[in-house]
Amino acid sequence: MKIFKTYISGKLMLSALIGLGLLSSCEKDGNPNNLPDVNPADYEGKIDGYTSSDEIFPRNLVAYWSFDDTKNEVKSNTAPTQTANDSFVDGGVRGKAISLNGGYLYYATQLNAFKTDSLKSFTISQWVKITNNGSKRTMIFQIARPGIFNGSLDFRLNTQSFPATTTNTLRMNPRFTSVSGGSQDNLNNTLSPTIGADKWTHLVLKYEPTTGVFNMWADGVNVGSFNNRGTTPGNLFRSYEPSEIIIGGNYNTIPGKTVSTDVSFANMVGQIDEIRVYNRALPDAHIRALYNLGKANK
Repeated sequence: MKIFKTYISGKLMLSALIGLGLLSSCEKDGNPNNLPDVNPADYEGKIDGYTSSDEIFPRNLVAYWSFDDTKNEVKSNTAPTQTANDSFVDGGVRGKAISLNGGYLYYATQLNAFKTDSLKSFTISQWVKITNNGSKRTMIFQIARPGIFNGSLDFRLNTQSFPATTTNTLRMNPRFTSVSGGSQDNLNNTLSPTIGADKWTHLVLKYEPTTGVFNMWADGVNVGSFNNRGTTPGNLFRSYEPSEIIIGGNYNTIPGKTVSTDVSFANMVGQIDEIRVYNRALPDAHIRALYNLGKANK
């Protein structure tokens, strides 16, 4: 009977201690670092933690075309030297967009952002409304080299590969000129975004010389098939000087600027908005954030 009484007495004492909270330290602490409570109101209206595309790496944004009633490159306020068949239209990704009807924008000014020592890594983000045409390639953005057909960077679309009725495949074939003067490119062999004259498609180029990776994204997905360009010094990207910018065409599509007999390109038919150039390779999550924010017109 003594053993039974001791057991009952101990059990009653344990219950009393729990009731008084003296054994609360035995319970699991769900906040061991005493972190402040999360306020849901702080995240209302945000996408991937951002309220606007402008909040993504603003210090690394070195060139920007908003096309909100201006054709100027916003960061430097550089106006185009020559344009053709272009107009502002409502219904852009954010505000207005530029519409090109067999047109282009040409900037002959050397932008500091594209000088050799200023642009080693890069991310180039832009939204387009584009269709295939079955006959000509389209250059949506080029860091051009005066008098030379291939630029330091050519964001080329193989719109000649399929007829306009094909909207489930767009072949992208961007390239850059290397330190040795050679050419490095990529191609989306398997994955592709959906395109169309009335659909905004988000296209991104990303390059990091320390890894040699040159890849491309479409609508938040990495679609490149040949991303590894290597880290051999001669294979690295070089932003040659002097340079010029052409949006929607190349030298051979601009009257008076022809540099060769190549007629594989035609001036762009479609719309462009929100061209952003960063002097770093953005983390993948931030490329997806640019896409998601753009879809929400932010």
